[in-house]
Amino acid sequence: MTQNILRIDASARRTGSISRDLTDHILDRLATGAPLNVTTRDLADGLPQIDEAWIGANFTAPADRSEAQRAALELSDSLVAELQAADTLVIGLPIYNFGVPAALKAWIDLIARVGVTFQYTADGPQGLLAGKRVIIALASGGTEMGSDFDFATGYIRHVLGFVGISDVQFVRADRSAIDPEGSVKAAHQAVDALPVAA
Repeated sequence: MTQNILRIDASARRTGSISRDLTDHILDRLATGAPLNVTTRDLADGLPQIDEAWIGANFTAPADRSEAQRAALELSDSLVAELQAADTLVIGLPIYNFGVPAALKAWIDLIARVGVTFQYTADGPQGLLAGKRVIIALASGGTEMGSDFDFATGYIRHVLGFVGISDVQFVRADRSAIDPEGSVKAAHQAVDALPVAA
């Protein structure tokens, strides 16, 4: 059975990127199981920030949206459709200045939509994207994953959980500026140990 994979690259670097190298390796690993159908969203291409027009369109009932409002949500609708169709997300996550890259934050803002990817209930918010797997290829120069100044991994795990995705695994090449060879080698070994779909 074919696996539908959504690959998201958040590194601004197209060459020499540890996170991109790891996402390549993860996809090679997953391909040893079921065949893959991969959709790639390269955030180095840039995404727009949400603005007042987008927010107004998002909080207008779909049947009441104007043509301009539908146009304002067109990219967001495409990003959400890619996410909804995926069985597994493979996210390349470099840590920039202790947090997620701005392009990844823009992607999150565009896919976190009430009534679409999450909803509010009497018991609090409920994610609508349950049943998906996420593998995150983490790369950092000096920030250690899980340290007091790592504001990236807890945030991305929380956001994914907010939209209903709890199966999140990290492959980490952290502190690569301190031990480049050891950090990357350990990350590749972790990729080789990832379970794959039959």
